[in-house]
Amino acid sequence: MLRNEEIIRELYAAAEGQGTDIEKFISLFSEEGYMYDIPSGIKLRGQAISDSIAGFASAFPDVHRELISIYVVENVVVVELATRGTHKGELALASGTLAPTGKAIDVPSCDVFHLESGKVISFHCYNAASVLQQQISAESPTPRDPM
Repeated sequence: MLRNEEIIRELYAAAEGQGTDIEKFISLFSEEGYMYDIPSGIKLRGQAISDSIAGFASAFPDVHRELISIYVVENVVVVELATRGTHKGELALASGTLAPTGKAIDVPSCDVFHLESGKVISFHCYNAASVLQQQISAESPTPRDPM
């Protein structure tokens, strides 16, 4: 299943810092494909996936995901990784928006992908959100405007 691993490597490459290619990233998902951020409990589809990836790249413009281990079994790809970058832009959180802190992050994660016909049908992201918040010393974000 080398092809499935190659697809997932392409997906990560499309989400790298200055070279972020949102169109490429979303093109690797099927029409029904979704991204599930496990810590927040939020499932994203279509444009919401693009917005999430673009927002993270905006908050961490030098974001890099070091792929530590990749395991492939048929149509399932599991990736152990570390997400690294510097908090240089506003970060949208469920509780509000956090202004840039200039602090570096090194967040451990595990991503689980299911693929069909060369497209991602599900992407479950198990990231250590509490580690990210500790590393950027998230104090009180500015509350989101409910409008």
